[in-house]
Amino acid sequence: SALGTTSHMVIDSTGAVTMPLQPAFLVQPASAQNNIAINTAVTVVFGTEIFDQNADFASNTFTAPVTGKYQFSVALYLQGIDTGANYIEFILVTSNRSYSVVLDPNFSADLDYLPFTFSILADMDASDTTIFTITQGGGNAQLDITAGKFSGFLAC
Repeated sequence: SALGTTSHMVIDSTGAVTMPLQPAFLVQPASAQNNIAINTAVTVVFGTEIFDQNADFASNTFTAPVTGKYQFSVALYLQGIDTGANYIEFILVTSNRSYSVVLDPNFSADLDYLPFTFSILADMDASDTTIFTITQGGGNAQLDITAGKFSGFLAC
């Protein structure tokens, strides 16, 4: 029988190894999410794929094609942070567990701008999914997600 012509691993003349089918993605919002709802987990909408190497990202959700450890990173640009909020919780939700960071917006005045970054190595089983959410407890629905990036790849 004939062997397939798809390269699964390439070693070039310099010794660099690439794996064209290795799960990896980078996405960003297509537009701002303004005045996100309070007291509920709001899924961050990543409507533009910069790359999706193994076609595992769709509808704001990454689906693990194989069991392994996946490295995820999120960078968001937030505006209109309300000091009246009790907290803002950033959560990477996977099928196995959730990973969260909580911000206490107890500033002297509402913030016009706030950069936020988050990174975690998460265990996932084949067909597990992950999304990124934000929950603002209390305050006014004035928080905007104006830009950002969400990336992930199979680490091991």
